[in-house]
Amino acid sequence: MTKADEDFELVRGSGNVFRDFGYTDADVQQTKALLAAEIIGVLDDEALSTRKAQERTGIAHADFARIRNAKLDRFTIDRLMSVLNKLGKQVDVQIELRPRSAA
Repeated sequence: MTKADEDFELVRGSGNVFRDFGYTDADVQQTKALLAAEIIGVLDDEALSTRKAQERTGIAHADFARIRNAKLDRFTIDRLMSVLNKLGKQVDVQIELRPRSAA
């Protein structure tokens, strides 16, 4: 075993990086990030620039630029879902509840 192996510690995350870093609204932030990633995926798959996306949806180019740059503080979950709807995508939501872990 080398010195580097001894210094290496594997830490498993919860699956929500915002929760792992102690955000109080971790579930909301994770949901927004997942929706934004889907929007970016649609833009990439369809080769839509932010300007072309604006023309197609009526949503401001600046909003698409914010989403691409992961600046999501101005967006609500329902607004991000609406963006996906305007891009021709249906969003289905599944909710799973479990006890909050004591951290």
